[in-house]
Amino acid sequence: KLTNMKGAVTMAYPMGLPKWDPVYAALEGPEGLDGTQAAQGLLDPATAQLWCAGKEFVREELVKDRVGRNEKTKVVAKLQKPGHGAPAREPCVSENERKAMMAHYFKRQEEMKKLAEADDDDYLHSPWADTKALKNSLQGMSGGMKAPGIR
Repeated sequence: KLTNMKGAVTMAYPMGLPKWDPVYAALEGPEGLDGTQAAQGLLDPATAQLWCAGKEFVREELVKDRVGRNEKTKVVAKLQKPGHGAPAREPCVSENERKAMMAHYFKRQEEMKKLAEADDDDYLHSPWADTKALKNSLQGMSGGMKAPGIR
């Protein structure tokens, strides 16, 4: 596995990594990640627990026994140190989606405030809402065309 990681890093960085890079220290250094912050995040493969949907997987159990045989199922599983309990659930909505929803609802709320503040009789002053428009246009009082001889 370590040689696979070295090969992937070599493909990603053909010129090589600098000596101070933590990935270089982990792959090439004699002590690896000992004494670094990243070493605290490492889990022991013999004792790590696999969690999915708030339930712990038993080591002898296969994933298909818990999830099913559907090939299109997306499973989000997390590793946890023993005795730490279930990891925190992932949010249903991503941060960008949440921001977009909040902006939409805020804009909608502002529109509703404007509609509530607007006077209900505002439309009555529009020309399309004039109840006597037909009569005035038939009698020539609409201001468009005037009868000949009338000023």
